[in-house]
Amino acid sequence: MYRCCNVKRFLIMLLCDLVAVGLLMLLFRCSPFRTEGVSDPGENGIPLPVLMYHSVFSGRHSDYVVPPEVLESDLAYLSDHGYQAVLVSDLVEYVYNGKPLPEKPVMITFDDGYYNNLEQCLPLLEKYDMCAVISVVGSYIVNQAEQDSHITAYSYLTFPEIQTLLESGRIEIGNHTYDLHSHTHRQGCGILPEESETAYRELLRSDLEQLQSLLASQVQMRPVVFTYPYGYVCRESIPVLRSMGFLATLTCYEEPNRITRDPDCLFGIGRYNRPYGISTDAYMQKALKGS
Repeated sequence: MYRCCNVKRFLIMLLCDLVAVGLLMLLFRCSPFRTEGVSDPGENGIPLPVLMYHSVFSGRHSDYVVPPEVLESDLAYLSDHGYQAVLVSDLVEYVYNGKPLPEKPVMITFDDGYYNNLEQCLPLLEKYDMCAVISVVGSYIVNQAEQDSHITAYSYLTFPEIQTLLESGRIEIGNHTYDLHSHTHRQGCGILPEESETAYRELLRSDLEQLQSLLASQVQMRPVVFTYPYGYVCRESIPVLRSMGFLATLTCYEEPNRITRDPDCLFGIGRYNRPYGISTDAYMQKALKGS
């Protein structure tokens, strides 16, 4: 014969269970072993806005030159709104090894390898606890950096200065070609209409390897990110880049990114150029959309 349930006792036991579950949830939330950041991309991936700067100094300003106070305003905005800067190496660790990303990741990039990226930008990155990717051009280092060293307006980084940046722990170096950064009929590192794919791939591989080898010998690293000159993306370049060990590419397409577990998501990362003449709020509303 079945006994009837004591309703009062049942309610007391249910209340005790709820309290216990609540305490366990609070303990987990406060635990020092709790994993921070985003480890599961979900169905649509993790939003990643990428900002693109070039030269930073007080003087002549343009779509590719901004004064330090503009960069500082941008970094302060990111910090105040909870964004944490990541490097390409962080994305690689997430995609390939499952290492969590911050809750609100952002990538800061500088193209061409100007000396003022060390003189003007690094102190601001340190002030706001940020990091950045600087993509250098090999021929600028070899042919111009030493001759015009330490001129804020237009000098390029030397290898010792690149070493200093790397030692800061805040900078990752990207390959921006050795000598294909020019507005010629080739349009950066694009294939020519009359050029065979075989000839093009040999030319591209030779150029990129020249810079890879220089960086390996001078600063003991080989970049895993390639930045297309002027953003000209060439589909014939992708097999070359993959075979050389590049794991990501940066473009100039102004579009949002979604980081998933698929390694292909790291090829063709869009970026928003930072021009002079618009406010930080206006720029961020554009660059951070969808994040």
